[in-house]
Amino acid sequence: MAQDAGVLASVDEGALHALWRSFAMIIFSEIGDKTFLIAAILAMRHPRLIVFAGAFGSLVVMSILSAELGHLLPTLIPRKWTQTCAAVLFLVFGLKMLQEGREMKAGNEKIQEEMKEAEEDIEGDEAAHDGTGVVGPDGEDVVPLEAMEAGTAPGHVRRRSSGAGRAAPPRSTTEKTLRSYAEAARNFFSYLLGPVFVQSFVLTFLGEWGDRSQISTIALAAADNVYVVALGTVIGHSCCTALAVVGGRYVSTKISVKHVTLAASGLFLLFGVVYLYEALFAIDPETKDFHPLS
Repeated sequence: MAQDAGVLASVDEGALHALWRSFAMIIFSEIGDKTFLIAAILAMRHPRLIVFAGAFGSLVVMSILSAELGHLLPTLIPRKWTQTCAAVLFLVFGLKMLQEGREMKAGNEKIQEEMKEAEEDIEGDEAAHDGTGVVGPDGEDVVPLEAMEAGTAPGHVRRRSSGAGRAAPPRSTTEKTLRSYAEAARNFFSYLLGPVFVQSFVLTFLGEWGDRSQISTIALAAADNVYVVALGTVIGHSCCTALAVVGGRYVSTKISVKHVTLAASGLFLLFGVVYLYEALFAIDPETKDFHPLS
């Protein structure tokens, strides 16, 4: 009986640790990120509640998908090796972020560049799907239609840094068919849920796909309880998205991406060391829980 109580206590402690790790990882990864800035910019143009619902809904879907992907790994690979892979992944990410942070300049110059790219992504999306602008030749930036009608369009247009406005190469029949289906689906959901909700959902999903936080969520779910990790990431995303929608523009002018990146690198390195220790010294294969060996 005492042994069962100790196992339950270890399980509860491991769940709390997984919840804290996933929450902290999202907070340090997402504040000042492009998806954070996209939500902030959209909230200044459209109703905040709708923008929050679209962005947060997208991040919930992304969190569940990533956690499920991580949950599949222990069924294919022994749990000890998934722990080790997670440790290596966090150590690599931590070292890379440490290098990036040391090379960054102090201040908010970096976040202003991210803000500019986010604005260009939003303008390009509106031009492509809502008909609110045109794309200039040779990969030039979007000129808002309202500015053209008012006669306030600039004499020249800026080139898009992301390359989204460049002249597209000839597409195959299959690609055209897929694009037409995607456009039809987006129009349907825009009619059903509203264009602002769909725009916020799509831009956030595309910005988050393949991001460091998604890969880290997969690693966390492979090493810990998938439901706890999913809950922690959802809570973290809800906090970040709410902050972006309410005061993202103000926050972006006050935080230093250099300091956030360095703090995140320390957190990732700490996670890597903890997972490496758990993988090598503290795995109980019978209970799949972690506690010091007696």
